[in-house]
Amino acid sequence: MSAYEHEVKALLREAGVPVPRGVVVCDGDFGAAGELAAPLVLKAFGPGLVHKSEAGAVALGLRHGELAAAAAAMACRLDVAGFLVEEQAEAGVELIVGLVRDPGFGPVVLTGLGGVWAEALGDTALRLCPITEEDARSMLASLRGAALLRGWRGGPPVDADAVVELLVTVAGPGGLWERLELGEFELNPVIAGPSGVVAADARHLPAAAPAPVAARPPADFLPLFEPRAVAVAGASTTRPNFGNMFLGFYREAGVPLVAVHPEADEVSGVPAVRPPALADADVDYALVAVPAERCADVVRQATGIPFVQVMSGGFEEAGRHELEQELVAAARAAGTRLLGPNCMGVYCPRGRQTFVGGGLGPAGSVALISQSGGLAGEVIKVGERRGLAFSRVATVGNAADVTPAELLRWLSGDDETRAVGLYLEDPRGGRELYDALRATDLPVVLLVGGRSGQGRRAAASHTGGLVSDRRIWEAVAEQAGAALVSGQDDLIGVLAYFQVHGSRVTSGDGVLVVGPSGGASVLAADAFDGAGVRLDPLPDDVLDALRGLGVTATGNPLEVPVGPLGRAGLVPEVIGAIMSRRPYRDVVAHVNVQAFFTYGDAAEPLHAYARAVAEAQDALPGTRITLVTRNGDCAPEGVEDEVRRIAAAAGIPVYRSMEAAAAAIAGGGRHGVA
Repeated sequence: MSAYEHEVKALLREAGVPVPRGVVVCDGDFGAAGELAAPLVLKAFGPGLVHKSEAGAVALGLRHGELAAAAAAMACRLDVAGFLVEEQAEAGVELIVGLVRDPGFGPVVLTGLGGVWAEALGDTALRLCPITEEDARSMLASLRGAALLRGWRGGPPVDADAVVELLVTVAGPGGLWERLELGEFELNPVIAGPSGVVAADARHLPAAAPAPVAARPPADFLPLFEPRAVAVAGASTTRPNFGNMFLGFYREAGVPLVAVHPEADEVSGVPAVRPPALADADVDYALVAVPAERCADVVRQATGIPFVQVMSGGFEEAGRHELEQELVAAARAAGTRLLGPNCMGVYCPRGRQTFVGGGLGPAGSVALISQSGGLAGEVIKVGERRGLAFSRVATVGNAADVTPAELLRWLSGDDETRAVGLYLEDPRGGRELYDALRATDLPVVLLVGGRSGQGRRAAASHTGGLVSDRRIWEAVAEQAGAALVSGQDDLIGVLAYFQVHGSRVTSGDGVLVVGPSGGASVLAADAFDGAGVRLDPLPDDVLDALRGLGVTATGNPLEVPVGPLGRAGLVPEVIGAIMSRRPYRDVVAHVNVQAFFTYGDAAEPLHAYARAVAEAQDALPGTRITLVTRNGDCAPEGVEDEVRRIAAAAGIPVYRSMEAAAAAIAGGGRHGVA
């Protein structure tokens, strides 16, 4: 049952939040309201009166003599337990401040334009609790209506410090969020003016906090990624299936291997053991690809095996909660950790672990945690084609036991991993994941499926209705310092940026774009602006130096002649001249590949240009250079591969479009800044 407004305001008053002066009337005698200054506000309260305005349970601008008649009119229409009479707050900017317990991430705070504008405009900002003063200021600055707080059309600015103090009182360390039985809590409107803030309306819908989940001791995931030997249960001697496919992958990878079969002594040329002997197989990793109903029986036999992966689907994702719980119980009884169910497994070239065909790629420093096996396979193969080299890839499916948060914590201490990508759909254990993201020093990029859903349940407050999956993930990324991308290509692109630039420390700021003239420069500016990346003006004192190189500076993006007839070293000279006067954090060199082959077979001039850009990177270790090969599909086969090879050797990521480069720099550029 929701608390009545005067009860919530008593709590606010105790916490130091300003509220209007008021009195509670339950006997029809409004004499006590005589000490209040008009104009007055009359509010009815009673069972079920949650949305008072919509129910006609609020009257504004009343004089003392009008209170009784207004109350009688409300009582005729509503189930009223009493009335709250308050002094009407002075006009100001109306804000909303609310708390809600998200099922995945726990308590979150929301603020934005309030009153009737809260849902009409949806101009709000969201953060996970607890927030800092810096978080509060960032929330206010991010609002589209932030100009109203600074003063608009001659109006005075509001007391921003008072708004920040209110947000921290509600959602900061030791704030109200820690003391409430939090279902939904809302102050709407909060009237903000030059002299402070006042919570004109307040609502609290209590709900019991979920039972805490017992933390499991940290696991050593090295045997998951680098097993001494692997067992596969579910391969057939008569009809090839997924189990047989995995036997083939593992045989090709050269990992010691055993099959599990109820009758055969070998399967697809691999020695087999009977299911009861699985515990004696001396393996670190067992893959189970039998029908869902039989998975728990196989897992129970995995005593002593560190990790069991259940590839089979048909569990929680199919509405079969009890079957998944039985599987988890079987894993715990066997003393093994469960990966999945409903997942493809693990990929680790260093450990000969794989779930994709075509052989193992090079071992590298990029890790991936994915709830989708199919998407992870695409990221591996497409990423390797574009130069990514993976350290560890784990698909977790339903994450019934091993969670993304656990894996991220372990990867944070893994000597082989320098950057992590995550693809997630279900924020199961969301708070644990958020804490792991906040704790890691690794650069992380997030791709989240299903962010467009508007909330998970019906909400009784504006706050509850305005909280959505998309906004929560945006808050998680902002507070944890992770990059949030919207597609698979951008996930690969940011990981490529992290792979070469993630550990490069730079003291500069802003981005410089350099390349051939034409509409490409205009579109480049649009691409970076759309990604939220700042292109600062060129320093004034560089103009003469650029003219001496034959370049007329027109701004940033800077137009420099690059083509089959141009001098390959011109762009590095231009970059050097600029950087000696103003250190940019990132430099993007772009080139129109099509021009090199429209005006002759010009592979060598293109490669010479790539070598010159590589030399510029070597000369500027504190700058992160990125190369964009626009219209690369116009080059003959193998030409772009050589450009990528030259760039990779110098630690330069290569993208085929300005949009891809802008997304990568927007996501990765915040890391490694001194």
